[in-house]
Amino acid sequence: MPNHSVFLPLAETARQHGTPLWCYDAQTIRARIDQLQGFDVIRYAQKACSNLHILRLIREQGVRIDAVSLGEIERALLAGYSPAGDPAGIVLTCDLFDEATLRRVVELNIEVNTGSIDMLRQLGQQSAGHRVWLRINPGFGHGHSRKTNTGGENSKHGIWHGQVQEALSVIRQFGLKLVGLHMHIGSGVDYVHLEQVGYAMVSAVKALDHDIEAFSIGGGLSTPYRVGDEPVDIQRYANAWRQAKQDIEAFLAHPVRMEIEPGRFLVAAIWSPKSVR
Repeated sequence: MPNHSVFLPLAETARQHGTPLWCYDAQTIRARIDQLQGFDVIRYAQKACSNLHILRLIREQGVRIDAVSLGEIERALLAGYSPAGDPAGIVLTCDLFDEATLRRVVELNIEVNTGSIDMLRQLGQQSAGHRVWLRINPGFGHGHSRKTNTGGENSKHGIWHGQVQEALSVIRQFGLKLVGLHMHIGSGVDYVHLEQVGYAMVSAVKALDHDIEAFSIGGGLSTPYRVGDEPVDIQRYANAWRQAKQDIEAFLAHPVRMEIEPGRFLVAAIWSPKSVR
């Protein structure tokens, strides 16, 4: 939980800087990042909070960016991020391209986590050899509410698990470079579904018939909103995915990179309301 004492002088701060005023606890952000050091790459889901000061802070901590729109790409660039690097500083995750976003992605050579086969075709026609991920819908999902369930037949997100080979054929057709697989089934940790999606990721890699550098477990880490809410057991969460990583590495016979995409887990507890009107 945040150190609420840092928010006590807000009235004076508001008089000095004006209102509305947002104050964030950087120490809490750093502590949350430290909790996730068991993962190879922490990639912040910027949609949780795109404040430039926060983006600069987490960049200094070695955190990469997951963007879901052209606007988020531009904000990441303003915060000092570069699309380059290994792993990439910025990855775009979406289910379709608009013309402006596609142009910018090609111009900056931004890695794309593709949620549809048509995206692969569009990208391949303009940027042969582009680095891409496959966001796979494993056929099931789970969230703390129906609105945060992003897997299964009722979700628009991701390439259906039965169409992965079709996606691979498009990748080969245009000479695209497959970086890895991505699965995000929803927000809110449920340990039964956690084991299920870990098994689904391992199975997807084994059925792929294609090498990968990395896999992403998505985000959705729970954070307490009410008194009595249980915080997510990060150690249990990491151990489940560590086993999946070991299974994937044993199958591929080389190391792979495991990425996680926290959003609200990093920023939900960094502020406290002074007043509500």
